[in-house]
Amino acid sequence: MTIRLTLLCAAAPTGREVRFADTPLDERALRQARAAAGSLPAATVQYAAPSQRCQQTAEALGWDDIVTETSLRDVDMGSWYGRTPEELATANTAAFTAWLSDPEAAPHGGDSVADVCRRVADWLDALPADAGRVAAVVEQAVARAAVIRALAAPPTSFWRIDVPPLSAVWLTGRAGRWNLRMGTAFADSPVGDGRDG
Repeated sequence: MTIRLTLLCAAAPTGREVRFADTPLDERALRQARAAAGSLPAATVQYAAPSQRCQQTAEALGWDDIVTETSLRDVDMGSWYGRTPEELATANTAAFTAWLSDPEAAPHGGDSVADVCRRVADWLDALPADAGRVAAVVEQAVARAAVIRALAAPPTSFWRIDVPPLSAVWLTGRAGRWNLRMGTAFADSPVGDGRDG
């Protein structure tokens, strides 16, 4: 049986400074999430990462039975939590550069990119074969890691994958093999087209 998985990146607060932190969504971001609701394919199971932004996005989509999945959590930023990329690039240039270039580096004492990639790959591969249609609101890092797993790409590719807020990644798979499916819009979602992956 083929699993059809839609990973939707959480909405993001608008007009705020980017920080390595879990900030709540503002009204504009919530409106954007509500606007996307009718465009997503139906799912038998709806997951959300534990962050405020993922939970709020799932609620704005009108999901009722949200399963909070800790494996879909964001990168643990350790001692860098709450700081901006600009601050770190200035104050801890070597450590920040190492984190961005070496997937195994975790100079902040939290997760490395490779840690996130392994965690997400394990979650994907543990989905039951009869899961059917699955949807999840996830962090950008999780979407990147899922693409890496589907393509069997090296973790060094992590930062080369752009994942805007409210963008979707569609995967189909079975028996530990995943395929990346592309489409032009939510309404044209290839996950719901009835073809096997």
